[in-house]
Amino acid sequence: MRRKQPTIHEVAARAGVGLGTVSRVLNNHPAVRPETRARVLRAMEELGYTPNPHARRIAGGRSYTVSVLLPFVATEFYRRLLEGIEGVLLEKRYDLALFPILSQARLRRYLESSTLAYLTDGLILASYDLTEHFEEGRLPTDRPVVLVDAKNPRYDSVYLDNRLGGRLAGEYLARFPGAIFAIKVEEEPDKAFRHTVFSERLAGFREALEEAGRPFPEDHLYVTRLSQEGGRLALRHFLEKASPPLNVFAGADQVALGVLEEAERLGLAVGREVRVLGFDGHPFAEEVGLSTIAQPVEAMGARAAQLLLERMQGYAGPPREVRFEPLLVERTSTLTPGPAPYVP
Repeated sequence: MRRKQPTIHEVAARAGVGLGTVSRVLNNHPAVRPETRARVLRAMEELGYTPNPHARRIAGGRSYTVSVLLPFVATEFYRRLLEGIEGVLLEKRYDLALFPILSQARLRRYLESSTLAYLTDGLILASYDLTEHFEEGRLPTDRPVVLVDAKNPRYDSVYLDNRLGGRLAGEYLARFPGAIFAIKVEEEPDKAFRHTVFSERLAGFREALEEAGRPFPEDHLYVTRLSQEGGRLALRHFLEKASPPLNVFAGADQVALGVLEEAERLGLAVGREVRVLGFDGHPFAEEVGLSTIAQPVEAMGARAAQLLLERMQGYAGPPREVRFEPLLVERTSTLTPGPAPYVP
């Protein structure tokens, strides 16, 4: 026989408080004494009580759920981003509802105001600015909206200065002798989404090389998808253009990993014959000794969640922009004992 779910009345009785106090604890209301809050939470744990979000919506007009619309789920970047978002929202007892945009059909469905994505208490848009699909440039919702890994002047936005990251990469690789190459991750081929971070990285990279007096021929650029295979193919292409030493800036750590693997397969000395610089600063970069332009992904997700909470709690000020800066991290994929500085 199925065990009956405990009720909020049982929680109140077990904790020795009124229903209103239990409700305030569930809603994280500040006017609850710490010892009372602890007693209510202990009663919930002992009874195995789980709040019903639908009942909470009826009672307080809220679902205690936040929608996150994002391009993918199974990538390191979005895993880290969600970790940052969830860490903040869970403290306030909010659940996440993920809406991955994996196809044109899903995109069209999510653009309808009646979809479940818009029925939660707030929305976080990751990487893609879907507002461009609407005539007035606004999403069809009265819920608060925050963009992360993207920006829009109409909404709170949290983003990385990708152009600066590209400049850091160009300034760094310009120090080394040998030809310089770059790998750009291709933008969405069907133009369903507008995502320019890889173009911004490449633009900053070109600027830095030009200022350093280092030529960057057009055929030293390789465009590929976000994959290790793309990195392997890119290195083979570069070796047809120049002999080692080669200096490679990969637009993403995952692609850089493929370059490292192919260099080792070909018997090339990583850090001397082939220098590889990634972008992202994912945890696996340290494991393989990959130099990278690191971005604080978890911190970006956490800040986006904080901005959304402030909106949901009543903040009505103008849209805010939070800009994060990347950081160069040197490891063995670019460092050899005493590399000679490049002299033009």
